[in-house]
Amino acid sequence: MAPLMNSQVEPAHPPPSRLIRFYRWLWRFWKERRFQRFVKALRPTRADVLLDIGGYPFNWFMRGAVIGKVDVLNLELAPLENSPPEAPEIRALAGDARCLEFADQHYDIVFSNSVIEHVGNLEDQQAFAREAGRVGKKLWIQTPAKECPIEPHYLGLFIHWFPAAWQVPLARWTSVRGLTRSASRVDLESIARSTRLLSKREFTGMFPDCEIWTERLLWVLPKSYVAVRK
Repeated sequence: MAPLMNSQVEPAHPPPSRLIRFYRWLWRFWKERRFQRFVKALRPTRADVLLDIGGYPFNWFMRGAVIGKVDVLNLELAPLENSPPEAPEIRALAGDARCLEFADQHYDIVFSNSVIEHVGNLEDQQAFAREAGRVGKKLWIQTPAKECPIEPHYLGLFIHWFPAAWQVPLARWTSVRGLTRSASRVDLESIARSTRLLSKREFTGMFPDCEIWTERLLWVLPKSYVAVRK
């Protein structure tokens, strides 16, 4: 199993192209808009304790008005820098999301953003979903949609719809990250090895007691799915 957050760590490369910089800005915009929807739907309070599976502590630095305590869990301890005064109480934990060492409904909220697609094969993903549902009273689990024609890690069209053995050569010559050399062949191989995007049918089956929300690109294409248990 690859580390939960590998997909979100950018290796050292030449300066990114304007297209990649634009995508990163757009990605932050989407992420913030999704977070506001999370707040509106689950209504977290300062009294709640939240488990973020696969996130970074700094993602919560400006969220002290939203949530009181946050545990951030990864396979290896995420760097925990000095939190600003406006941050909630944050702890960095090491653990395996497929086998969490917490009691049932230990957390008021379990939150995860673009992680379940990186935990391994279908059985690993199912274990992730079961454990998240077991330890959390409320759930907010998001993942990119396999049905979206744009693969978000390569930044290429249709690559993820081909067999795994084809993805690296295709990404090398048809994706933004491959063509701009912002990802080496080793990076592209790591993406192919550590990423398994989920279809809506698979994702829905993993969270049978959740409402499944579909985020759309250009109001038509499914961009990502969110499992919500209020």
